[in-house]
Amino acid sequence: MTLRFIPGDTVKVPEIAFADEIRLPAARTAVVVVDMQNDFVKPGGALVVEAAAETIPRIQKLLEAARAHDVHVVYTQDTHIEGDVEWEEWPDHVLEGSWGWHIIDELAPQPGDLVCRKNRYDGFYGTWMDHYLGHVWEVKYVVIVGTVSNICVLHTAASAGLRYFHVVTPADAISALNDFDQALTLRQVSWLYSGTAVRSASNVSFEDVISVQVPRRRMAWCPEPGEDELAAMTPQEQRIAELEAQLCEREAVITTLKDRLGEA
Repeated sequence: MTLRFIPGDTVKVPEIAFADEIRLPAARTAVVVVDMQNDFVKPGGALVVEAAAETIPRIQKLLEAARAHDVHVVYTQDTHIEGDVEWEEWPDHVLEGSWGWHIIDELAPQPGDLVCRKNRYDGFYGTWMDHYLGHVWEVKYVVIVGTVSNICVLHTAASAGLRYFHVVTPADAISALNDFDQALTLRQVSWLYSGTAVRSASNVSFEDVISVQVPRRRMAWCPEPGEDELAAMTPQEQRIAELEAQLCEREAVITTLKDRLGEA
């Protein structure tokens, strides 16, 4: 391939790998809603992304499914005050306390949701998102939706990927100003950050029960929780039981191999 260092009017979009669907463990997952605020979404807003309105019902359904499974929900809320230097780069927007600053009514945060006010594109930068996702809730997967795809969505996804969270991005639940920016976002998430791109938010589902693999080799010291015990466990306790079972299985295999070597 010959690289055109200064691109022409058209560029070829590299292949974007889409998963048909993804099922995520509810206890290890968070949904992050990026900057779905009046100034970016509603007519009359300072920096409206026209396509953002189309994503509202899709994000609503995703949040309904997430909350039904007690998945953690996080919002980023872009926030500026008078004299903010970002207003030298962009028109005045999301002034704290103004109509444009508020998250849209259709996606209003619910009690227990985490709202992270941010001053730059990255939802992790200068906020408490990393603390709660990584250290309090100990999630592994983050489903990122919202606007603008190649700006705050992508910078937040990048920070999540660099922290080794598995990023999931539904294409029809993020919005950009043009096709190039949308393709760029999906390509970076699925390729550079080793995340998962899906075509639709409806391709994302959540499951409550973490299955426990009981060791194939029944050893006296292996934990074997029964159905009643599993039902009484929290998802975190189920996860611990799963890890203990996997560890025991590996130890059983190693023991068997050592015995065979001794007999040889």
